[in-house]
Amino acid sequence: MKKVNIEIHESNGKKLVDARELYYFLEVTSKFADWIKNRIKGYDFIQDKDYVSFSKNLESGGQRKEYGLTIEMAKELAMVENNEKGQQARRYFINIEKEFKSLNPANLSKIQILQIALDSETQRIELESQVKKLEPKAELADRIIATPDLIDIGQVSKVLELPIGRNNLFKDLRDRGILFKGKNEPKQEYIERGYFKLKEKLIKRRDHADFTVLTVLVTQKGLLWLSKLYKIKVSNKLAKIQA
Repeated sequence: MKKVNIEIHESNGKKLVDARELYYFLEVTSKFADWIKNRIKGYDFIQDKDYVSFSKNLESGGQRKEYGLTIEMAKELAMVENNEKGQQARRYFINIEKEFKSLNPANLSKIQILQIALDSETQRIELESQVKKLEPKAELADRIIATPDLIDIGQVSKVLELPIGRNNLFKDLRDRGILFKGKNEPKQEYIERGYFKLKEKLIKRRDHADFTVLTVLVTQKGLLWLSKLYKIKVSNKLAKIQA
């Protein structure tokens, strides 16, 4: 992955991204104020939940409005740009989320030092190595890397705002006969319809034998189909995945 120089800041215990820094990285052609206001309005982002805003004093005098974005919001803004820069930024934020989630809460006091700016590949490799030592049995879901045009079952539940999580969604799809009984694998007819794709991933482990896992990914067509299956109105959040 190409290097992405977007710093992650911490404020009141939250990890935030400078909206203006993301704007410049994405090479947006419209004015910053227009871009951020249109994105907030168009995709129903909520102040103090998805972002914070504040006034910044300028050396030349006067003030300008700035925005701190959650990593989730920054990832979605990168995604809707629908270009190479947006894809680079989105993968970067996905990796950061995975690294933060892999930190064991029971050991936070011992590993606070690891929560450093991830703006260099050297720091990234060092952090990844130390986290693996602290948490050698990372959850398999944390190893799955979503591609720009595919999302995993856990993301489906979140995007469609279903009242069930990843595991229960798998169970319900099995009960409906969409997945094989006793397996989290879609039947061939649903793959042929273009709703799902299967992706093999080799998991390498230092102290144990390597193994291959089969990941079920949902296409954009499948996401729309599932929204109809669960009688979910297509919202702006779903439109962001389609972009």
